[in-house]
Order: sequence, then structure tokens, then C-alpha cells
Amino acid sequence: MSTTRNLWDKSCREHVESRPLTADAQADLVVIGAGFTGNSAALAASRRGASVVLLEAERVAHGGSGRNVGLVNAGLWLPPEDVISAMGEAAGSRLLSALGEGPRTVFERIETHGIDCEATRKGTLHLAHSAAGYAELKKRCRQGNRIGAPLRLLDAGETAARTGSQAFHGSLLDPRAGTIQPRAYCTGLARAAVEAGARLHISSPATRVERGDGVWIVHANGHRVRAKALLLATNAYHRDLAGIKAPHYVKVAYSQFATAPLSPGMRERVLSGGEGCWDTAMVMSSFRLDREGRMIIGGVGNAAGPGAPIHANWARRKLRSLFPELVDLSIEFSWQGFIAMTSDHIPKLVEFGPSAYAAFGYSGRGIAPGTVIGAAAAEALLEDRPEAVPLPVQSSHSERFRSVRGAWYELGATVNHALPTRLRN
Repeated sequence: MSTTRNLWDKSCREHVESRPLTADAQADLVVIGAGFTGNSAALAASRRGASVVLLEAERVAHGGSGRNVGLVNAGLWLPPEDVISAMGEAAGSRLLSALGEGPRTVFERIETHGIDCEATRKGTLHLAHSAAGYAELKKRCRQGNRIGAPLRLLDAGETAARTGSQAFHGSLLDPRAGTIQPRAYCTGLARAAVEAGARLHISSPATRVERGDGVWIVHANGHRVRAKALLLATNAYHRDLAGIKAPHYVKVAYSQFATAPLSPGMRERVLSGGEGCWDTAMVMSSFRLDREGRMIIGGVGNAAGPGAPIHANWARRKLRSLFPELVDLSIEFSWQGFIAMTSDHIPKLVEFGPSAYAAFGYSGRGIAPGTVIGAAAAEALLEDRPEAVPLPVQSSHSERFRSVRGAWYELGATVNHALPTRLRN
């Protein structure tokens, strides 16, 4: 395998003009973090005629937005009834409805702004790794159908025909969903925001936030940005920022490994329908193809940490167990990112001051929820309408034992990946 490289860096065809902050500025809205949430907020606010300053410590899509799997899923990781149980009937149903339309929102943004991001709306497959996993998918299908989601339960035969793998007991097809090149999509959102009037500043880490004379003052690169409203959209890549309490979440690593392109014959047999996939295992894994026909295998674990050799060996074994005919393909790319996990797996929107929100905690579902919640948060902040966001605005959110739990996730993934890969039984 070559030196660790992110495939999305190589294949991104989108570009946005940006430069560091070099002078004081004023705006209606200042956004910190140029990922899915921040770029979506900047685009929505600019299209409403508001002035926007978007600050990014590194480059656009530096964090999870430029490192994730690229599955544009509907809803949340949790089954619908669990969401309603955690949030209540009214709030849970509202969030499920909004995020059920999340993929449509994403693909509409792509079409409207001509974003070149390998958009493929062929659905996703949630794969049963065991008989118990298939029973769980039956439950999810019933619950989804009950709220109007067009989910279809597939048996082992149809799942094998769609994936090209005999490893699964069945699957749940969501035709609303699809796949994208995530860095390209995020960069395209930023480009669209700049074209709409937003001022984007990369290499401009915010270091301090304060409030004075009825406005927010954000310090970055030795300069000040004054704005009526503030959105913190750093998610799992939050840095020390004086003046506000850091968002609480558990930081979980997720790594991916991409092969050389499949041959034309292989592409006729493996994921020929273009679906993106993930499984029901406790230590989840995912796989999909990109535009060039590379197989991308992903799983929980840090491919740049102490367990890196274990995770890399797991990827090779996983590929062999799922698709024996791909065993001779070399792995040419590997990279990792971080997920902001919450205990209940529900995103959070915390109001930490007047006209100031922090949005975070997508628990591995950042693309559609980030797009939806970012745009809604911009509307809510600019119009003082918190009800515009399909998520309750909280005054605070706390997660206990964050570092310990993050280390526990990594240990569990490393131990699981060190064990022999189990085939279907």
C-alpha cells in the first residue's frame, strides 16, 4: 500500500477561491467551520441577502466532510421509533420528516449549483451481517414504512445479486439515498456560497469569541469579525476557542481503504447498480465504488494510530471475504477522519448566547443532516425563529467520560479487527 493518502483529495473536481482573513470585517452572520454544516449555512444565508463571513482554520472540507464515506442517507442511524422515544412524538416526527427529505435536498443543491461530485442516486443497502441483523432490518423496514419511507426488504438472493457478495443474509434498500464524492460536494457548496456573496477565509482559525455592543466578535489571524449572529460548525474538529464552552461529544475515528479500479468485468458483477452499503455489525463497516470503479472499504478505527497495521490488515481480509475475485487488487489509498458521536445518536443544536448556535453530533450521518440543519440554522439565526430548525434548540449538552469512551471505541474496533473475519453462517 502506498503512503497514506485521501482518495477524495485526488478525485475532487471542484474548486473554490478563498484566502486568509487579513483585515477586520463585519457581517450579519459569521460561521466558524467550512464543512457540510457551515457551507450549507453560508449558502442559505447569502441567498437570503445576508452578509456572511465564513472562517476555516485549515481548508474547505478539512474535517470529516472531506474524509467520510460519501453515503447520502435519509434519517438517522437510529430506527424511527427510537428517535421518537428519545425526543417525543412531535419533535421526533418533525426531525424524521425533515431528514427523510435530506437526500432530496442534497441532490437538489448539487443540480442547482452544478456541483461536480460523482452524484449517484441509486439508493443504499443496509446489509445484514447475521440472522439477528436481518431481524433488525425487518423491524427497521416496518417502522420506516409506517412513517412513509419507501424502504424495501431484500432477501439474501437479491442482496447477493445487487452487491456481488454472498456474505449477507439480506438487506434494506432505501431508494431515496445515494452516494457522492464528499470533498467535492462540500467544496461545491462553498463555491456556491461564495458566488452568492459569502466571504470565505481559509487558514483563519478562530481563537476567541466575545460579545460586545450587542454583536459577536470573533478573533482570527489577529483581526476581528463583528456579526449579529454566530454559527459554530466545527463538529468533531473543534479547536480551543476562548470565550465559549466547547461542544460535548465523543470523538470516534473512522478509516477507509480504496483499491485500484475494478476491471470492466468485475464492475458488471460487483455493485453493478451503484448502491452504497453499510452493515449491521456492532463494529460497523461500509463499502462502495467511486466513479473510477475503486472499491472503498471503511470501518471504525484509526488507520493513523497505534492500531494502524491491524486496521489495514482487516481491510484486506474484509475485501477478500466479501469479494474473493477482488483479492489481487492493490489498496492504493488509506485515510481516516473523526465522527462526533452523541450518547443518543441524535444531532445537537445548542444556543450558547443570543443569536449564537453550535451544531454538532451527527454520529456518522453528516451529509444530509449537515446540509439540512446548516441551512435551517442560518434562517433561524437571521430571523430569530428557532422553530425554523427541525431540531430542538438546547441551552446546553453534556457528554460524560468523553475521552474514556473515545478510547474504548478505538480499543473495541482494534480488537474486533484483529480477530479472523467471519463469513456468513
